[in-house]
Amino acid sequence: MSISHGYRASWWTYALHQVPHSNFQFEVVDSNFAPQDWNYQQALLFLAGIAGLCLAISLVLICVYLIRFCCCISQEEDDSKSHRACCVTWSCVAAVIICCAGIGIGFYGNSETNDGVYQVTYSLMNANHTLTSIDLLISDTVELLNSVVKSDLTQLEEVFSKRPEYLVIFRNTRRQVESVAQYLAEISFWKGVDLNPNVVAEQVNFIEDYRWLAYILLLLLDLIICLFTLLGLAKQIKWLVIVMTVVSFFVLLLSWGSMGLEMATAVGLSDFCYDPDGYVMNQTQIVTNISPDILQYYISCYQDVPNPFRQRLTMSQRALSNIHSQLYGLEKEAVPQYPTAEKHLLVVQSMLNTTEGNFHHLVALLNCRGLHKDYVDALKGLCYDGMEGILFLLLFSFLSALSFTAAICSLPRAWKQFQSRDLDYDDMDEDDPFNPQESKRFVQWQSSI
Repeated sequence: MSISHGYRASWWTYALHQVPHSNFQFEVVDSNFAPQDWNYQQALLFLAGIAGLCLAISLVLICVYLIRFCCCISQEEDDSKSHRACCVTWSCVAAVIICCAGIGIGFYGNSETNDGVYQVTYSLMNANHTLTSIDLLISDTVELLNSVVKSDLTQLEEVFSKRPEYLVIFRNTRRQVESVAQYLAEISFWKGVDLNPNVVAEQVNFIEDYRWLAYILLLLLDLIICLFTLLGLAKQIKWLVIVMTVVSFFVLLLSWGSMGLEMATAVGLSDFCYDPDGYVMNQTQIVTNISPDILQYYISCYQDVPNPFRQRLTMSQRALSNIHSQLYGLEKEAVPQYPTAEKHLLVVQSMLNTTEGNFHHLVALLNCRGLHKDYVDALKGLCYDGMEGILFLLLFSFLSALSFTAAICSLPRAWKQFQSRDLDYDDMDEDDPFNPQESKRFVQWQSSI
């Protein structure tokens, strides 16, 4: 289980991770996240197939009910018919209300999922900025050091060529400057890596935009069907209720289909979130060929994890200190004797000051806390907000599927009971919630008050 500093797998992640994984041959599959493994893919498809089984059961129930409704209508008394019409109408209204509640849950879940994915993309772009800054800072510093070695330090050696004691110092300074440039170049672990977090963030954001839009359209479609169904029942518009019955059938297919997708996604995401460190480390190492010590340093970021850059940074800092002391001594002793060397020494001193500033900035950027925070923020966005949003979307799909199943069974009987607008309203049941005569009496009663 992941023990990353600042991240703990939630209880729902643990619960979903315990869901049995089985392939198409009903063999137990390891629940460790392995999307590239065919057996693991079969396990997720098997879980998605449960929604397909539920769809088949609901279709069978609908068919049985409609066959009974069409072929086995018993001869009932008028009072019994009126009572049944009222019950059928209320059952339709209850199904629509449950569906509306599911729609509200769906909007919340869609928003939470979007927030979680946005947190992931933001963390990826922030990490890309840090890695790019490290690479750029090292390359600029190394280029500055090399340019000083080729120009000013070479000219200083020519100036002091007749003074062996000064020449030894400058050659030693030159070797140390070259060593610092070499140490810094070796620290640049992200240079030449094919993986670009910014590109990954853009791809994830692109997919999320279409996912968010697809769910918004599905939620709006469900809401429109619910509203028009209530309108058809209230106004007793037979053709409108028939159209909503047909449309509800297609939305029923979408609801069960989205439920299967969400179920497989939730279980797969829980497997990843249960222990993300191992998978992230292995995949990053395969793609980037970065040393495992460096990956472990940034993923764990504990005090007992050694800093893989400490030795090179320490040696660079010592070399810079030695260069600074040597230049300070030469400036006191050699410049009065060789005034022409002052200009070159000032350039080297400026280079040294710039390099020291860049060095301290580099040490701060290389510290694991920055990149580890981005990593933990991405995990929290994906495994907390994202997982929670998917679970709410799963609940929405389930409620929507149940509601439309009940509506498809109830609506045909409801529009079958509709009376013609030309009939006398006195023949209608006074307990019917959509009785026009009852509404008329209510308006008259309000007017008299």
